[in-house]
Amino acid sequence: MPSNREQQRRVYARLLAGFRNSEGMSAKDRWEWLMAAHIVGQMDFKLHVHSHCVMLRYAAQTRDWPEAAGQLFRLALVPLGHAVGRLPAGNIGRATVNAFKPMPLSPSIHKLIAEAREAVLTKATQDSVKV
Repeated sequence: MPSNREQQRRVYARLLAGFRNSEGMSAKDRWEWLMAAHIVGQMDFKLHVHSHCVMLRYAAQTRDWPEAAGQLFRLALVPLGHAVGRLPAGNIGRATVNAFKPMPLSPSIHKLIAEAREAVLTKATQDSVKV
């Protein structure tokens, strides 16, 4: 079985794969994948920075300039948040919400995370059974 950190990274990667595979879906649905990935990755510095870079790229791709500006602001805050250990649990990482406020998971984001986690655990179990 993978370590908790490795499992977190695999769940994060699975959520980003969901985002990449969601082309053709509405922007709202695609943001759900990115917000879920942000929540999973926000306690790991590299994943946290990466999630905001992907959000910034998507905001620019969709020409959502207020969101892009908000992502630049959040990228500047990531090192400070990690240095002082003040990261708001459950925060979706969007420019549309307070960067400092913890948030409860929405049902749709909770479902995406739970499904990604289950897929990662199932694969790890299958891999450990193989001889």
